[in-house]
This record gives sequence, C-alpha cells and structure tokens, in this order.
Amino acid sequence: MSTKAVPELKSKGLFGSARALRDNRLPFIMRLSRDYEDIVKLRLGPSTQLYFLNDSDLIHQVLVAQADKFEKSPRFKRGTRKLIGQGILTSEGEFHKRQRKLVQPAFHHQRIAAYADVMVDYSVRIAGTWHDGQTVDMHHEMMTLTREIVAKTLFDADVSADGDKIAEAITIGIENTSQNAASLFSVPDWLPTARNRRGREAVAIMNNVLTTMINEHRASGIDQGDLLSMLLMAVDEENGGTMTDQQARDEAMTLFIAGHETTANATAWTWYLLSQHPEVETRLIAELHAVLGDRKPTMKDLANLPYTDMIIKESMRLYPPAWLVGIRVAMQDVMLGDYLIPKGSYVMMSPYANHHNPRYFENPEAFTPERWTPEFEKALPRFAYFPFGGGPRVCIGNSFSMMESRLILATIAQRWHFDLLSDQNIEPEPLVTLRPKSGIQMAIKVRESALEPA
Repeated sequence: MSTKAVPELKSKGLFGSARALRDNRLPFIMRLSRDYEDIVKLRLGPSTQLYFLNDSDLIHQVLVAQADKFEKSPRFKRGTRKLIGQGILTSEGEFHKRQRKLVQPAFHHQRIAAYADVMVDYSVRIAGTWHDGQTVDMHHEMMTLTREIVAKTLFDADVSADGDKIAEAITIGIENTSQNAASLFSVPDWLPTARNRRGREAVAIMNNVLTTMINEHRASGIDQGDLLSMLLMAVDEENGGTMTDQQARDEAMTLFIAGHETTANATAWTWYLLSQHPEVETRLIAELHAVLGDRKPTMKDLANLPYTDMIIKESMRLYPPAWLVGIRVAMQDVMLGDYLIPKGSYVMMSPYANHHNPRYFENPEAFTPERWTPEFEKALPRFAYFPFGGGPRVCIGNSFSMMESRLILATIAQRWHFDLLSDQNIEPEPLVTLRPKSGIQMAIKVRESALEPA
C-alpha cells in the first residue's frame, strides 16, 4: 500500500519543538492547526517523533477504529500517577477494562438521574451565600460547587469543612501533573525540591480525605448507593476478587478530581461568555421562564431546555475543559489513512484546535449557541467536536457532567446575573484542564424573580 509523505515542521536545536509545546501550548497547536491540513510531524528530541492530527477521520482511527494499537504515553502516565495512581485514566489493557467495568454502573442513566436533585439543591445552597452587589471569583465558586456535588453524589460525603484545603491540594497536584507531563526531563521524586515537597503534601492531603471515606464505608458495611460503595462491594466475575483499598483510592481520586474539575471549568467559562453576550443571556432567561417559571429545574425539564443545552455545548466548544486528549504512543506500525505512523511514535489530538477549526465551524471564534441545531450536529464529523474524547476511553462521566452543567446553569441563572469586572485579562491556562489563569472576577446582581431580564 502506498503512503503519503507527512509534512514536517522544521525545528532547530536538540529538542526541536518540545519547548514550544511546553511553554506556548495553545498558540502553538493553533499554529499547527492553521498551517497543516490533516497531519504534521514534529521532533521533540534527538529521536522522538510526534504526529499532530488535525483531521476528524484520522482522530477517529486513533480513538476508535484502531484504539487497540495505541496506549497513553509513558510520560503522561508517569506525570499523572503521582496524583491519581493507576485509575481508569492511566491504566491500560485488561486491567483498565476490568476497572472501567466496575466503575461503569455508577454512571448508568437511572443512577445519574438520582443525582439531579443533589445538583440543584447544592446550586441553590451556594447561591444562598451570595448577596446583591457582591464580587466573586466565579471559577472558585464553580470549583466549590462541583467539588461538593461530586463528593455527595459519588462518595456520600460532605467536604465543605475542608473545601479550601482540598482545593489548594488539587490545584498543586494538577499544576505539578501538567509540568511533569510536559517537562523535557523528569525530576526524581526523591530530590528535595520545593515542587516535590508541595506535591507530596498535596497528595497526602487528598489521600487522607479519601482514606477517611474508604474506612467509613468499609466500617459501615452498608451499600450507601454511591460510587464508593459500589467500588468496595464489587466482585470481579472472573476471579471473585474485590477491589483493594489502593485500587479504590486510585479510582476515587481519579473520579473526584476529574468529576468536578471539568464541570467547574465548563460552567465558569459559560458565565464569562454570557457576560459578554447579553443577547444570549436574554434568550436563556426567556426559555427558563417559559419552562420553569419560578420553580427549580428537575432532570425531566432538561428535554424542554434546548437553548440551555446549546449554550453549554458552545461554551465547551470554545473552552473545552479537556483541551488536549492524552498523547498516545503507537505500539506497532499503524496506517492512519494514507499516512504511516511508525512504532514508538507519539500522536497528539486537541479538541481545542478542532473546535476552533473553520473547516468544521463557521466563524469559529464567535460564541454562537444557535449553531447547535439537530441538523448541524447530525452533519458534523464525529471528531470535529469531542470535548469528552471518544472510543473505549471516552470520559466515563460525560452524561453526568452534561446534566450537571445544564442544571447548574438553569438553577443559578434563574436568580442571578453576573457582570465581568473590568481591567481583567481573562486568559485560558492549559494545564491538565483548561482553567481561567487568574480566575474570573464578577459582580453579582440578584433577579427579584425568574421573570426579570438581565
């Protein structure tokens, strides 16, 4: 079979494009997306080749059609395992399939539906701490809200008392994870650097929180109907074994962090975008008034809130929380379309780049929720839009996150309007997730009722 030559980005120096990818991530991948149609080869070291995929069909090959020929990169797994261990995000092969099978029931539709009231009630609760004219960091507020929702729904726990301590530990862990995964050299854990010390302290804090949860569940011996109960009581059909405390900790850590970090970022960016587009907010309030009046939303209402759904989808297009799908390594020679990817080479795919690609989205920098009609979605190539990844490693909590985002938006927007404070530089920070670099400071205005416009 004939192959096409892969265009190559020429680079100088021993490490090629590695520093640009580490230090200038979003502008660099957008340059690749703009300058190369389908694929481009980069050099990251003397002998390390990385292929950036800019085509939805090629991405489908890696994530779905030939997913068994790729694994997540060793550097990514080393960088993340210090924090989350060997959970479903980092594990491979049969172990990954087994663990995912044990976790999956917690995210079945019927069980997710039972979480809806918690999501709404906690949204009402955090909004009850605000007052008219107050200034808040909406990223911080959404982190607090989604962290408490995940703790309650998945672990039947209340973490509000330790919220700030947990938040700081997670931030340190994510920053260190991002740096470790992108570093040209791996710093040994035993070196007494300030970053290693902070990282160990952060992991210790999170371990203490999760160990307490696990011990309390073990001691009760009762299925409390949450994810942690399911993990601890699940029995492997093949060998009859149960999950060890270490395995339960790793899965719990993965889902606790990923389960609130992504939704918090998605909703924070949504409030920012609404503050910049009052016409969108006006239409949102009209929909909420027509469907809900003054009552709180329920899961059943979501089917009748299509514009609310469009807003979340468009926000996640512009600011996908998972801006980069974990870099994969080819375990053998692989043909992607007409291109040969040699064994040992890396491939990289970016939802952020594809979501801003004019090939797939007209006027891609514009915030246009109205684009998300059923007809548009049906015609859109599968991996032109993939905020939750895809294939056998698609985000296990995607339905949970989408329901949560829509319920938070509907519940809070009914009663509150947010104005962006001036003199801020709102800039995305591409760590493991796409956070607003310095938060999003907003002034709160209370609506007297759900009928009041912005």
